[in-house]
Amino acid sequence: MSFTGNALALDAGQRAVDFSLPGTQGPVSLADRAGSVVYVDFWASWCGPCRESFSWMNSMQQKYRSKGLRVIAINLDARRADAWKFLAEHPAAFTVAFDGTGKTPDIYGVKGMPTSFLVGRDGKIVLRHTGFKASDRQQLEKQIQAALEGGK
Repeated sequence: MSFTGNALALDAGQRAVDFSLPGTQGPVSLADRAGSVVYVDFWASWCGPCRESFSWMNSMQQKYRSKGLRVIAINLDARRADAWKFLAEHPAAFTVAFDGTGKTPDIYGVKGMPTSFLVGRDGKIVLRHTGFKASDRQQLEKQIQAALEGGK
């Protein structure tokens, strides 16, 4: 795992820190998605709201992929088997990475599950969001649309 920064909490307007993590389909890094709008979501198998967020992230990836949206969901379970069990029950139509060490969420300042970051095309964080409930869907989608249309 490698990092190109040493921030302890990242907020809107700051440059997102690159990461390199193992994923379900090979190595995953933020730098590989440069020029795209990236929705980075930190989740764990024991997280109730994560179950609901997965179906929403699947629909966002499908709806906006052609416009440049890329979803990366980073699992934080210490036991990867727990993540695989969750994924069997809640399939992901987007990129899934694993960080059982907790280094990436520490750098991003993640304090709750799920926590997501919308990263603009310029590599800067557009939005930081903690938690997930049905009432969040519309506002989050508006932020994604704005980032895709605004060239951020």
